[in-house]
Formats: sequence, C-alpha cells, structure tokens
Amino acid sequence: MAAKTSAGQDDMQVKGGIVAAIRRQAEQSLAFASLVIIFAFFAFANSSFYSWSNISGILLSTAVTGMLAIGTTFVIITGGIDLSVGTGTTLTAVMTAYFLSDLKMPFAVGLIVGLTSGALMGAINGLLITILKLPPFIATLAMMLIAKGLALVISGVAPIYTDTVSGWDQIALGNLIPNLPNAVLILFVAAFLASIVLNRTIVGRYTFAIGSNEEATKLSGINVNKWIVIIYTIGGLFTGMAGILLTSRLNSAQPALGAGYELEAIAAVIIGGTSLLGGKGSILGTVIGSMIMAVLINGLRIMAIQQEWQTVVVGVVIIIAVYTDSLRRRKDRS
Repeated sequence: MAAKTSAGQDDMQVKGGIVAAIRRQAEQSLAFASLVIIFAFFAFANSSFYSWSNISGILLSTAVTGMLAIGTTFVIITGGIDLSVGTGTTLTAVMTAYFLSDLKMPFAVGLIVGLTSGALMGAINGLLITILKLPPFIATLAMMLIAKGLALVISGVAPIYTDTVSGWDQIALGNLIPNLPNAVLILFVAAFLASIVLNRTIVGRYTFAIGSNEEATKLSGINVNKWIVIIYTIGGLFTGMAGILLTSRLNSAQPALGAGYELEAIAAVIIGGTSLLGGKGSILGTVIGSMIMAVLINGLRIMAIQQEWQTVVVGVVIIIAVYTDSLRRRKDRS
C-alpha cells in the first residue's frame, strides 16, 4: 500500500514537472512572439528601423541591459530584488576607467577591478540582507545611493576617458564574428553559462529552493544566509561585466549615466517570465525580455518620441509586466 502511495506521489511530481515545463515554454514563446510583433510594428512605422546599423545599435543596448537582467534573474528567483544594479554599473565603469586611465594599470587589471567591484557590491547587499536583516528593497536602495555617490566622488563629477587604452573599445565594439559586435557575443556566452549554473548546479537548485520556500529550505539544513550572499555576489559579477561593456562601448566612464538601468533590467526579467515572488524563472526568457526592452526604447527614439514620454512608456511596460506576473501566479494557484 505504501509502495503504491509513493509511486502515486512520484507520478504526480513528474506530471507537475511536465506541466511546469510546458508553461515555461509557453511563456517564453509568448515573450518571443511579443518581440516579433513589436519589431514588426516599428519596422512598418519607420523603414530605417530595420537597417543593420540600427539593429546593431539595438543589440549593443541589449548587451548592457541583458547582462544586468541575467544577474537580476538570480536575485529575483530567490524572492529578492536589487535596485543597485543601475548605479552599480556606473560605479564599476568609473572604477575600471580610473584604474586604466588615471592609475595607468594594465588591461587585465581593469577587467579584474570591474568584476571585483561589482561582486563586492553584490556581496555587501547580501550581507545587509542576511546579517542586518534589512529588507532587500531597503538594502539595495541604500547601495544604489552609495554607488551613485561614490561614482561621482571618484570621477570628480567628470567623465573618465579610456581612449588611450589600446584595444579597450574592442571588448564591446570589436567583431570576432563579422558584423556582430563582441558585446553581443559576450552576452550570449554569459547567458549560456548562467543558464547552466541556474539549471545544472547546486547554486541553481538552492536559488529556486530559497525562492519557492525559504523556511522549508532552512529546515532542510541548508545555510540559506550563505547562499543568499553567494547569489547576490553572482548578480554583482554581472553588474561588473555590464560596467566593463558600457565603458568599452562609450570609450569612457560617464558618472551621471546608469540611473534607470535597474528598472529596465527588472522589467526585462519579469517580461521574460520570472516571478517577482520567486521560485520561478529562466535565463532564456530574460534575454528575450531584454531584447523587448531594447527594441521598444530604440523604436521610440527612431519615431522621435520625447525622452519624457519614453520614460512613461517604460513605466507602463513595468506595470503590465508586474500585472501579467500577478495573473500567472493566480493561475498557478488555481
């Protein structure tokens, strides 16, 4: 009798897994269909939209937003949030450019500084949440302001140019694959590796477990605090990579740039099917969501929509994304 019960439970778990996989595929397909529709709309509205130079610009924009969104995906799956990725990108860019241009450090040191500064911010966020027990919203909001202030202080409120650093611009603008900017290639490689980490490693399993039921994860003997710090650190690494790509693309670090990236990244993650309440998400969906945001913003610029209205549209998209996430959760409960 017990054997039959166990077998029945196994069957239910398998069926539940199949249903979840089907839903995930359906959400990703819907997101991709939305991307195609938005792209077609702007291409019809303005023929210059689908020129390769403009598409290349969209892909470059996707590289930065997408890198931030990938890191944010890990955090949101745990049920957390990171509002510091926008100004964090600015700070990592400033730190990288400062070491390269002002301190005349070698090329490799710039890469290490960018990644390390991003990871350190993520680790501090994790410690504020786990040690001081601050809500993720408050902890990362504080880090957002700290990063913004430090970027202005270190840069002296002036751009730091990296055009004297040989080959630095090639990180983002070079073409290992003809006609494809290196920044986009780096994004795809990062997304592939992140997908493996999320779906095939213990980090991914604990990320989903914490987001699904943090208390049950604690009771199972897992050191949740340690893994939250690790996950926020991973998110910070992607912030550092985004800062490096941004500096390379602009050949400078702009201390006033970066605010607002966090909203685009969060919107991309939610559009891609990751739940704000945690426990559910995918890297592929996030990349598609990032492309949707980049196409939308670029299309509005091509149509000469004022910056103020572009911001309004992004806000509306975030509302729609969050509402859609709410509908998905209700459907999951029913």
